[in-house]
Amino acid sequence: MKGARKTAALISMLLVAAAIAGCDVLQDHFIYFPDHIRPSAGALTARGLTVWMASGDDYRGLVSAPESDAPAGTVIVFHGNAGKAADRGFYAKMLVPLNYRVILAEYPGYGGRPGSRGEDQFVKDARLTVEAAFAKYGAPLYLLGESLGCGVVAAVAGGSPVPVEGIVLFTPWDDLLSVAASHAPAFIARIVLKDRYDSVANLANYAGKTAIIGAERDDIIPVVHAEALYASIPGRKRMWTIKGAGHNDWPMLASGAMFREIMDFVSR
Repeated sequence: MKGARKTAALISMLLVAAAIAGCDVLQDHFIYFPDHIRPSAGALTARGLTVWMASGDDYRGLVSAPESDAPAGTVIVFHGNAGKAADRGFYAKMLVPLNYRVILAEYPGYGGRPGSRGEDQFVKDARLTVEAAFAKYGAPLYLLGESLGCGVVAAVAGGSPVPVEGIVLFTPWDDLLSVAASHAPAFIARIVLKDRYDSVANLANYAGKTAIIGAERDDIIPVVHAEALYASIPGRKRMWTIKGAGHNDWPMLASGAMFREIMDFVSR
């Protein structure tokens, strides 16, 4: 009888271990939606972009051209969980006229870059990108996050070895677990998620300015999560809410004037 119990306990342990191992795959299936194709030189030229920090088959992102002409500083954009950096030329169109150099950072495993997906990998790689940009261009340096990219920006800015003047977060969350719990039972979210992107904790000691932009009708990351993050930030901060906007259509409702207002806040 004791042997049967031990066997049953062992089987249970193996099943739990298998379920946890499978959670890594399940999590990635629900969080990360990369476009694996590297953008062609012709497509980038048409968008006013060039490959930035290429090394062999790898690169760190795309930069607005001409990259040398940016009296207002450099903005590094960390995009959302789908597609690739080349899809985010919208930010360059908004920020280059304001005299910023724009780097569209790319994640490992996206846009033809080698590497695996995940919070640890993304944050480590993002820190290297930020350090490389500071070494090349100097201050002032700003970080802009979009959705998932907000979690990356929060982790980098909260512990950056180089000065980050200000951060801009479009449709951010407080932490990924709280977002997941709004779509599924909390105990399932805790089991499935190994990546937490806890922006509240990561920004607890950030001393620069923080601009938060929520979308009023966001049904993927409801605006209450942006509001919770805003409430938690101890430093200089300001929040905008884009009326009538959802998670994916807010760029169609965001004006150049709003971008100017945001950048004026974080830069002054």
